[in-house]
Amino acid sequence: MVAPVAVERLKLEVAGAREASRARAVDIQSLGEPYLWALGGALAFGCLMIAGFLLLVAWNGVVTFWPKPIAVVTLADGRKIAGEPIRSELFRPGPEVLAKLVPDQRAAIARSDGFAPRTLYRVANYDLYGDDFLWVTSFEARSVEQPPGMMLFERLEWGPFIGTVKSLTADGRQQAPDLLGPGELARLHGEARARWQRIREIERGDIGAVNHALEQERLRLRRVAIDQGEASAAYAEAKARLDRRQTDLGQRYEALAAEAKALKDRDARDSVVLADIAGKEKQIPLSAIVRYYAPNAMGWSDMLVVYLSRWWEFVSEEPREANTEGGVMPAIFGTAALTILLVIAVAPFGVVTALYLREYARQGRMVAVVRISVNNLAGVPSIVYGVFGLGFFAYFLGGTIDQLFYPERLPSPTFGTGGLLWSSLTLALLTVPVVIVATEEALAAVPRSMREGSLACGASKWQTIRRIVLPRAMPGILTGIILAMARGAGEVAPLMLVGVVKLAPELPIDGYFPFLHLERSFMHLGFHIYDVGFQSRNSEAGKPMVFVTTLLLVALIFVMNIGAIMIRNRLKRRFAGSQF
Repeated sequence: MVAPVAVERLKLEVAGAREASRARAVDIQSLGEPYLWALGGALAFGCLMIAGFLLLVAWNGVVTFWPKPIAVVTLADGRKIAGEPIRSELFRPGPEVLAKLVPDQRAAIARSDGFAPRTLYRVANYDLYGDDFLWVTSFEARSVEQPPGMMLFERLEWGPFIGTVKSLTADGRQQAPDLLGPGELARLHGEARARWQRIREIERGDIGAVNHALEQERLRLRRVAIDQGEASAAYAEAKARLDRRQTDLGQRYEALAAEAKALKDRDARDSVVLADIAGKEKQIPLSAIVRYYAPNAMGWSDMLVVYLSRWWEFVSEEPREANTEGGVMPAIFGTAALTILLVIAVAPFGVVTALYLREYARQGRMVAVVRISVNNLAGVPSIVYGVFGLGFFAYFLGGTIDQLFYPERLPSPTFGTGGLLWSSLTLALLTVPVVIVATEEALAAVPRSMREGSLACGASKWQTIRRIVLPRAMPGILTGIILAMARGAGEVAPLMLVGVVKLAPELPIDGYFPFLHLERSFMHLGFHIYDVGFQSRNSEAGKPMVFVTTLLLVALIFVMNIGAIMIRNRLKRRFAGSQF
């Protein structure tokens, strides 16, 4: 029998141990709280940075196309300038600037710690001034007005023009603007733009079809010469066919060229003389004006019409003026097509590789080496993939394809240069590690009991994978594909080597067989942002287009990802709580 003293001593020891354990737990908890707050603060700070970036891009992108007022600034020397106010800031004038100021102005600058305000105006009229923007300091501006008669003209070349209509020539007859009836200028401008559109359709569409047919006949003749020789009967027959087609298509070409010339001659009879604020004049064809408006005399409804028309032009037209104006429709198409082809290429390779590593391969040193290699591939710089894609896909595979299937086109390459197909495969290699890792994790998350139950019921290994494992792992697989889409759509460096161009003359899709031409170069929103922001003649003029194109790229990636996320969530709900 245990003595009461020993029992009491044992109870005291147990109580002491409990108190010591509680004290240690409190110490550990108090020690961990600062780290917990630090981690939470870092997460919140990161979320705020992302939200701030998206808000910055969204705000600058949304307001880009809203019509801005035109200010007329009278300078101290009596000169006048007209332009859109872009932004204002404080700057520190240099000694040469301070020397030109009166004592009161220098004293005001001294009271402001040596800083003075200035405003950046977009004066446009690049063909007259040689510059698009002008800084005006507060001590240079005598007065700032917004007269209702000032107009902004968006042109096909030389950027916008700010000024007024001096005279108008319609059908060869010059008229003063104040003698035109209401809506007469709009009617003449609409007719001129319709003629310009028809001329472009003839030159790019109809005449392009004639040239394409002639080129196909020429290539067919050269193919016969390569295969059977120029002395063969087949070559003589193909040569006769080419001569007949040249005669027929030549007549078609002459008719189209005559129609285009007649429209151009008619278009040359309609012109407008524009005058800037200083009276300098510039005569341009009426069809060269894309859009015109007087922002100082417009109401909210009129501004909204201009705003929406600019957005529609942006998403539906081609770029112009060194990509700083116009639309980005070819870049939108190229980005979407590239991302879709990327998913088509990366999904089967990534999933099959992960299936073999997880379900079939014997786990050992070799599989461990493969997994390490896959993880290391995710850290390779993207430009290295671009070099590999150019050398292997374009030069090796593409050059081989040209020699085997397109010898008549050589030495001009067809697949032996950068294009949409090689760009998609290059980005597929870039993103396949992401899909492999995500797929392996999704396969490992499927309970082993489901596999064993399926095998116990007599199903084969492949039947178990196809009917049990893959459906329940599909949400995780789609997560990897979504990450691959997001990364691939935003990559630019490898694309600069394997197919992306500043301006694509032809889209990868057209009305000629095989309709989808994967060998063609293409435009990309990411490269468009780089080109406009860093390669244009005026970075200030390209800044609004950078923001709005970035906003469009983010929106396009979001739309494509949200579609995949919806499919993933639907699969999750389908298999949530399901039991084998």
